[in-house]
Amino acid sequence: MRIGWFHKLVNKWPGKKVFGMYRFLPMFFVLGAALEYSMINWKVGEVSFYNTFKKRQAKTIVEDKIKKYSTVV
Repeated sequence: MRIGWFHKLVNKWPGKKVFGMYRFLPMFFVLGAALEYSMINWKVGEVSFYNTFKKRQAKTIVEDKIKKYSTVV
């Protein structure tokens, strides 16, 4: 079976008796932190995810204010 190596890896992971299925949480925490770090710090040219997000957030705030004040007048 192709999944045999994966099953063996899961069974060899430490903490099975003490933590049960929650023994994988530290691994997922580290992977999430690494993903967040890469999204903020790694750039392709001049663009990173963080820069794109902040620009979009600023654009949304400005559009909301324009809509709010244009309906008042």
